[in-house]
Amino acid sequence: MRRRLLVRALWGFAEVAVSLGVVLLLLVAHQLWWTNRLARDDAGRTVQALEREWGAPVSPSAPGPGAGAGPGAGVAPGAASGPGAVAVPVPGPSSSAAPSGQPPSPRWDQAYAVLRIPRIGLTAPVAEGTGKGGVLDRGYVGHYTRTAQAGQAGNFALAGHRNTHGEPFRRIDRLRRGDRITVETRDAVYTYTVDQSLARTAPSDSGVIAPVPRSGITTSAGYGEPGYYLTLTTCTPEFSSRYRLVVWGKLTAMRPR
Repeated sequence: MRRRLLVRALWGFAEVAVSLGVVLLLLVAHQLWWTNRLARDDAGRTVQALEREWGAPVSPSAPGPGAGAGPGAGVAPGAASGPGAVAVPVPGPSSSAAPSGQPPSPRWDQAYAVLRIPRIGLTAPVAEGTGKGGVLDRGYVGHYTRTAQAGQAGNFALAGHRNTHGEPFRRIDRLRRGDRITVETRDAVYTYTVDQSLARTAPSDSGVIAPVPRSGITTSAGYGEPGYYLTLTTCTPEFSSRYRLVVWGKLTAMRPR
């Protein structure tokens, strides 16, 4: 009798363990596969909608006047933290005012631009803000709201997930100096050229998205004078939000649509 009870207890424990294992596998599949599929579909539809609204898409392989060739030529307030969260604190309003006639800033969560990075095969919508629900978890790239807009003097700073929810910035660690990045809006196409990167810094290192970006921790990383900058930020290492990976570029060409 005692042996029979022991066998039943072990069998029951095994059933519970198997059930928990199946649940965990389903959760992992949901995070690593299903959220990516949903977010990529959403982001893809948004890019297509923007292109229809603007007219025919502009090829990222065609540089504008003055574009340089190189090796690659060819959390804000309210943003949640956790694995895949990508934002860093905003240090304050950009000192660069919008030029006369510049359209007003997009409304919160509005997708208004398309980011293209040929090196890693990325095409993703850019939306205003870095909130998870309305922007990052939809597979969008988020614009830090108090940084410059594309083409403006200062720092056009962006955040994106590295893992899950479309993971648009998963491969930005592969970007190298000279790689081209284009930002397409209703009115113009801006070409930035990758110039520097910072493999790891703290989430609190707000200097990386300052108007003149410079790390407050690794002080040799960044810039010392005003310019027209692009900053990409994401989490590192993969499947962790412990540190931030940063890629910087400079504006090298602009042409109207």
